[in-house]
Order: sequence, then C-alpha cells, then structure tokens
Amino acid sequence: MTTSPLGVRRGAQTPRVGRWPAYATSAAPEVIELAASAGLILDPWQQYVLTHGLGEQADGRWAATKVSVWVPRQNGKGGIIEALELAWLFLLGEKLILHSAHEYKTAQEAFLRIKGLCEQTPDLDRRVNRYWQANGEQGIELTRAAGGARLRFIARSKGSGRGFSGDKNVLDEAQELTAQHRAATLPTLSARPNPQEWFFGTPPDDPAAWVYGLRADGEAGAERLAHFDWGADLDLDDPADRRRAATDRDLWYACNPALGVRITEETVEDEAKPSGLGEAFPVERLGVWLPRAAAGPSVLEIGVWQALTDPDSRREGPVAFAVDVTPSRDSACIGVYGLRADGLGHVEIVDRRPGTDWLVGRLAELRQRWDPVAIGVDAKGPAGSLLVDLEKKGICRPEDPDRPKRGDLAIPTASEVAASCGQFADAVTQGTLRHIGQDELTTAITGAKTRPLGDAWAWGRRISTADISPLVVATTARWAYETRAHLVTTDYDPLANIY
Repeated sequence: MTTSPLGVRRGAQTPRVGRWPAYATSAAPEVIELAASAGLILDPWQQYVLTHGLGEQADGRWAATKVSVWVPRQNGKGGIIEALELAWLFLLGEKLILHSAHEYKTAQEAFLRIKGLCEQTPDLDRRVNRYWQANGEQGIELTRAAGGARLRFIARSKGSGRGFSGDKNVLDEAQELTAQHRAATLPTLSARPNPQEWFFGTPPDDPAAWVYGLRADGEAGAERLAHFDWGADLDLDDPADRRRAATDRDLWYACNPALGVRITEETVEDEAKPSGLGEAFPVERLGVWLPRAAAGPSVLEIGVWQALTDPDSRREGPVAFAVDVTPSRDSACIGVYGLRADGLGHVEIVDRRPGTDWLVGRLAELRQRWDPVAIGVDAKGPAGSLLVDLEKKGICRPEDPDRPKRGDLAIPTASEVAASCGQFADAVTQGTLRHIGQDELTTAITGAKTRPLGDAWAWGRRISTADISPLVVATTARWAYETRAHLVTTDYDPLANIY
C-alpha cells in the first residue's frame, strides 16, 4: 500500500504477482501522455501495468504477446483499456482492434466511455470518420488521412470475432472465456506481424474455467506473457484465512489499488459483512482464486459407484468413524468404515443432521458404544473447529503418536488428505469396498469436484455442486481405519451394523 502526498492511505500500487518478459524499451510513456491529453489521468498502478505490458524488444516487437491483468472490481481496469485503445487508434498505427466482453452491455459501456473521451478531445475527434452502433456492434473508425484504424466492440459468442484479422485484442471479463471463445478470437492474430492480446478480469466462479491455464502460465513466468494479479493468496477451506479475509484491513489495501481513492474503507467493511457480499467477499473484493478443478473425479464415475451397492452389506469387527462439516456450517455428517466377513470394505453414513451443535455429543456416544480404532477429523477443513470441544469430551490426539489408543483422534496431514482421496478412488475403481446405496453418498459423488493439493488432489468442498461431506467422511473414515487398525488391539466381538 502507499500514502498519497496528502497523507491519505491508498491501495497497493504494485501487484502480489508481477511477471513479464525482459524488454529494451517501453511504449508506455507516450501512451500515458496521450491518455492525459484526453483527460484520462492514470494511477501509478495503471501506469505500472502499461509500462511492463508495453515493453518492446530491440527490434520493435512487443516483448509480451499476451498480457493478463487480474484486479477486483471498481479499481479502474477500464482506465488501462481506454489508454490502450486510444494509443492503438491514434498513436501506434494499428489497423483493427477488437474489444470483446462477455455481455453486450459491458461492451456497450466500454464503447460509450472511449467515445466520450474522443468527443471531448477536439484533436482526436476531428480524426474520427464515424462512430457507429448497430446490429449488436459498436465501433470507431478513423479517417483515411488519420490512418483508417478501426476499433470494434463485440459481445463474445462461439463465432464472434471469427474472420477478422485484428492487430490487437482486448478480452474484458476474461474470467468468462471458454475454449470455444478462444477458438474464435485467437486465429485473428495469427497472420499479424506484431500482435498482442490483453486479458482483464476477476477470478472465475467456475473452477474449471479456461483462464486457470492462463494464470498458471503467468505465475510460472511463461515466455511472451506478462501477468499481473492483485488477488490475495488465501485458502478458503481454512477458517483462519476466511476470518482474515473479512477483518484484515492491510490485506484489503494490498488487493485493491484504488482503495482510499475510488473505493472507501467503509464500503469494503459493508461488503465484508454477511449482509454484504458474504461468502463471495474473498473472491469479489480480494480477488481470491478458488482451487482449480483437478483431474480425479472422473475415477469416481457414478455407474461404477452404483455397481458396488449391496443393500445387505454389513461390516464385522473394528470400525473407524469420521466427521465433516459443510463450509457454511449448516449441516454435518458422521461416517463409518470397517471390513466385512469377506474382507471387502464397508462404508456407511451413520448420522447427518442440520447444524453442528449435536456433533460432539453424538461422537462421544458412538465412541463409548463402539470403541472405534480411531475418529478421523480433517483439521484443515471446517470440522477443525470441533477439536477443542472434542478434547473437552476426552476425544483427543494420541499422547504417543506411535502408540495410539482406541478412540483417539486421527488427524491427517495435507499429504495424507491427498493420499486418502486417491486411495478411496482406487478402492471404488478396483471394487474393494461396498455400500448400502445411501442417497447422501450418491448425491455427493455425483456433484464432487477436486482441488489441487501439492502434486496430488483432494475433494473440493467449496467448488463441488453438491454437499460432499458424506464423501469426505467416507474417505476419512477409510483412511483412519487403514492407518490405525493395525496399531491398536484387534480383539473385537463382531456385532450387527446397527448405530
């Protein structure tokens, strides 16, 4: 963050992530000067992006053929776009500039803003041959004497932009881009001698969105790509990170370069409340990316899962329980895992209810009755908040990790969470477990998505399309059983699978 000459606090003028290829010179000073002549005075952070995004090699070609800019809403990314388009039209001699947005109204608003800048600047307006708006498109065309450059505004579709050989592309609302959109726009640059694309957006709602690949390339420092991201690096599955997002003012300023200028601290305070943006606050105001959907759920095909249904399945001998809570904390779930007489695994949902106030008492009851080999809890997830209350009930971590006792907690590390998910998926694929066909598990598996976790993957609670707590407890209970059953006393009387 920075402080203005008047002592007013303002947001960070440099991004958390900034990557760009080396360059000899930059066209930014002239671009910034032209914008100022049209009354568009750029903030330092906007000039920073232009300086590094418009870097030129010694031969005059752009060092970056793609520029990726990610900043929360209302911070002023439109000012960068307008400065670029003014320069491309009036300064840099481009012939065709395509500006696309996800929605027509966004493209229209962008057209009206730059049209207004031109019209209020006589030296620019006199070089315009026409402004047009018809048939779902808007645009500006310069006179032949001024070079005849054209700037076209379009709403994206599978085919919009196809057939135009553009010199420059602006892709606003880039979080909504699909592979089909890219197929329509990317070939427009392929035959141009010095093309450049600029992507602007906020993190997407869809964890499988195309832009996750762009972000990965940007953070890896891919060649010919400049990448700027003001978003916070938070794990929204971690309660501590969610609390930090809602209360840490330093973080707010780090993520919003216009905070203290265009955005007030009071506005952000209101947005952080449950009655404001609520759970969407970290994504919308702090630019937090949801975990990317990763390969993995395809191994849990619903047909394979249903083929493992055995309504008469019963386990015999020791069991392990596990608990999970939904991210919204509106419900919770307890699951059990053990072995059947034939050696196959048996997984089952024991209890599932609204809220969380019933959980600790119910776990204590199950522990007293069944003397389980372990009770699994993913402490990094929402259920981690139960640990203090569980310990008050005598359900604790092992005093000696190498010699756990029955009924002790089994808390997986991050690598063990990933391993447990892969092992559960393998058990389903290989047919080494059975279930009784509970709707809760079927629904969870149908809607489950995964998130990257190190070099592996784990179930993604916040990005799945259903409540996956039944799947999480099934996975964790199996892991707890497999890691603890051989370490505790094995003498156990077989009992009916009644809870």
